Amino acid sequence: MADRELIYLDHNATTPVDPRVFAAMVPFFVEDYGNPASRQHSAGAQASAAVEAARESVAGLLGGHERDIVWTSGATEANNLALKGVASAAAYARRRHLITVVTEHRAVLDPCRGLEERGFEVTRLGVDGEGRLDLDALASALRDETLLVSVMHANNEIGVLHPIGEIGQLCRARGVLFHTDATQSFGKEAIDVEAMGIDLLSLSAHKLYGPKGVGALYVRQRKPRVRCEPLFEGGGHERGVRSGTLNVPGIVGLARAAELAHAEMNPERARLAGLRDAFERDLQAAIGGVSLNGHMGPRLAGTSNLSIQGVDAESLMRRMPGIAASSSSACTSAALQPSHVLGAMGLAREQIDGSLRFSLGRATCAADMQLAVARIAEAVVAEREQGALPACGN
Repeated sequence: MADRELIYLDHNATTPVDPRVFAAMVPFFVEDYGNPASRQHSAGAQASAAVEAARESVAGLLGGHERDIVWTSGATEANNLALKGVASAAAYARRRHLITVVTEHRAVLDPCRGLEERGFEVTRLGVDGEGRLDLDALASALRDETLLVSVMHANNEIGVLHPIGEIGQLCRARGVLFHTDATQSFGKEAIDVEAMGIDLLSLSAHKLYGPKGVGALYVRQRKPRVRCEPLFEGGGHERGVRSGTLNVPGIVGLARAAELAHAEMNPERARLAGLRDAFERDLQAAIGGVSLNGHMGPRLAGTSNLSIQGVDAESLMRRMPGIAASSSSACTSAALQPSHVLGAMGLAREQIDGSLRFSLGRATCAADMQLAVARIAEAVVAEREQGALPACGN
């Protein structure tokens, strides 16, 4: 509600755990605490049954098979496992070329750089001024030796949705594996791994009102079967792909969060898009000098990335402690570096320094957004009057 001290508009960074999700998790902390690898007794068997039910549920929501799901600690691990695991598989030894996009999350870009150090060649495709990928450029970049294409479904900073179905078709026609980081889109946009030609897909629970520290990697097991080597060893869990004792409460929470998100997806997407559009219109009318970063559609319903003329985003955020927003990707903001996503789109440094991401969520209401506009407008007026210097130099 609008009378809360904090208006939380940073749901792309993380979301609160839904009480319904927490309720599903609680028994597995204290009562049903067995290790799912200890199926010889009832406590372990019960935990194993919960894990497998969650695996079946998540796979079904993706249009896949339960054997396709590998549990991880989150999307960063899932991305690393997808890229490095496939690159390390002996079955693909002759294919040493990968393709990705310059606006990917660092959890994809950094592993790609690591693979380059191991002798792989990586092609990084650019985007246009609205953050969109040119499919013709992707098609031209495909080679006989291309092993894998990795393109995120929804950009975490600007919300732009890439056409992963078309990308999957291009890759399938050339016999190239296709991985998508669906961290921001899973539970918000419809995904069908079969129809979209997806071979590997990364997701994380804490972006859809589930717990932190748990995620999954979809790895296609048939037509074609994707070979993926483990990142580390120590017990052969998850059919040898990911060793380690499973986070049973987290896995149960991930599945419950995914079920709820998918059940409520369509009305929630429409509601958030309406709130977002009204927010952008009202803020532009209130202060002027506001421009939208990224293509207006298709994009995530709850994401708005705006450049505000005459302000520095870091300084502006300090003026409005009652609003939680982000001046860059939450996972890289500690580095205090300008957004690589906005830079790739060709924005000038002053536009990047004045950009903020507002990401709406399940508890966001119209009163929140109206109060946010008022608070932001007040802070912007003060910032412009002071003429504050950017927090980072050129």
